[in-house]
Amino acid sequence: MAVLVTGGAGYIGSHMALALLDSGQTPVVLDNLSTGFRWAVPDGVAFYEGDMGDGALVDRICAEQSIDAIIHFAAKIVVPESVSDPLGYYLNNTVKARGLIESAVRNKVRHFIFSSTAAVYGDVQTNPVTEDDVLNPVSPYGRSKLMTEWILEDTAKAHDMKYVILRYFNVAGADPQGRSGQSTANATHLIKVAAQAALGMRKGMDVYGTDYPTPDGTCVRDYIHVADLARAHLDALAYLRAGGECLKANCGYGRGYSVKEVIDVVKKMSGVDFETRVVGRRPGDPPAIVASNGRATGTLGWKPEHDDLEHIVDNALTWEKRLHNRRP
Repeated sequence: MAVLVTGGAGYIGSHMALALLDSGQTPVVLDNLSTGFRWAVPDGVAFYEGDMGDGALVDRICAEQSIDAIIHFAAKIVVPESVSDPLGYYLNNTVKARGLIESAVRNKVRHFIFSSTAAVYGDVQTNPVTEDDVLNPVSPYGRSKLMTEWILEDTAKAHDMKYVILRYFNVAGADPQGRSGQSTANATHLIKVAAQAALGMRKGMDVYGTDYPTPDGTCVRDYIHVADLARAHLDALAYLRAGGECLKANCGYGRGYSVKEVIDVVKKMSGVDFETRVVGRRPGDPPAIVASNGRATGTLGWKPEHDDLEHIVDNALTWEKRLHNRRP
């Protein structure tokens, strides 16, 4: 049996394909290449270029590849962009995801793993946040993901399907073996932006607000290494295949770093004191959010191996150099 990875040519999806291969499983990648890259799909992996909302295409993939599980990554992910383009986000992240879930039901795919987000919690009042805390997303991005969570919940009650919803905190770093990493040219991930500034690929970087109610005034986030996140999906898949019930679980390390702290680590690891510019806050950014990960470590048996900010930054810098060298 094979695992369909939507968005498998993108940042997290390509790491998922590698993790499946490394564990002796068979990934199949579906990606429309709007932000992903064909070269990011590992050699030998079946690849289909197309849209996750294309039911006929998903039907064909399921028939040709004997798909028994779907791990769904394909999505728009930029919070400020979702504020300016809410309809685009609801179309891609909710409407098309609904179509993919319908395709799973139609093709009797019983296991579904959904990449959700900490943005479903919104402006949290206490940290670390647990899966049972109030859900109050403040951006169309977070709302589009929460709507898909609801669709999955209702679908699982009506059909023979079990799901795991993984709520990501801030994903960062790159494959420690250098096989993949964050490759989108205009990505907004803090560590990637800082790495590009350190390597001279950007002229410094902006810091969006220094007046938040945090120790140094900048936003605090829980940064998780992308390889550990891929591992969490493997654990979720094993859990479902062993008969596990539907589950929601946070994916983070349980502690946060401020924007200033992250920039300081990038400067330390790179040896470059690049320029930072303070600008206004971005819409939709909560001051601080940190994961309670007991459900992932307990129920799923997840054991992070890369929980170190300097290690995450070092992998990101190494990948950025490699990516820069491969471009014309």
